[in-house]
Amino acid sequence: MSFQAYLDTIETKTGLTPRQFIALAEERGFGAGTKATPILQWLKDDYDLGRGHGMALVHVITKGPKISDTHVGRSGPHGDKSDELWLDGAATNPHP
Repeated sequence: MSFQAYLDTIETKTGLTPRQFIALAEERGFGAGTKATPILQWLKDDYDLGRGHGMALVHVITKGPKISDTHVGRSGPHGDKSDELWLDGAATNPHP
């Protein structure tokens, strides 16, 4: 599953976009420098998200939307179309 697909699946499951999760995380004091464990626990407790999906959100919460270009442009399940993740909802993504 691509990084973006993880985020899109989270939106489908929870009804919240990644950008909304970032705002909720900021309200809880999570951001750059926050360890993954407390964020993962919050996401599991409040949204029933597992580790894989949780780690996708940990990345955007702590590091922002930029990802490594390792898988960008590659075919297959782990290929992303851009090194910039779309945070504003799958329906408005210009790179579906």
